[in-house]
Amino acid sequence: MRRTTVKGGGARSPGRRPAANAKSRMQALGRLKQGQKNKTETAYGHHLQLLLTAGEILWYRFEGIKLRLADKTFYTADYNVMRADGLLEIHEVKGVWTDDARVKIKVAADQYPFRFIAVKKSKGGWEYEYFD
Repeated sequence: MRRTTVKGGGARSPGRRPAANAKSRMQALGRLKQGQKNKTETAYGHHLQLLLTAGEILWYRFEGIKLRLADKTFYTADYNVMRADGLLEIHEVKGVWTDDARVKIKVAADQYPFRFIAVKKSKGGWEYEYFD
């Protein structure tokens, strides 16, 4: 019996993935289950714990509030943070912003009376973008 290998075509082998588009290459290989943090969210959680210890914030919680934006459309923020002055903020932690994520936070900021903040890790710490 003779075996023939075909390169660049034919049926896909079980272990081979199809070519990814630019958007999917930026995203993780799979979405994490609800309540699980990625590396950036974990690092920001450590940062919030330091702020809590220093008394700059009173409370924080990961994925604590789910907001309804429209029928069958919800927004679950990464962190809910209560500042020392009692103001409740919604912190969205991103390594890379996609258009759909930016639209969701803008819609949520228009509909709800919280202060929405986009948080991105930088070399010197954290960068913040405010949606009021």
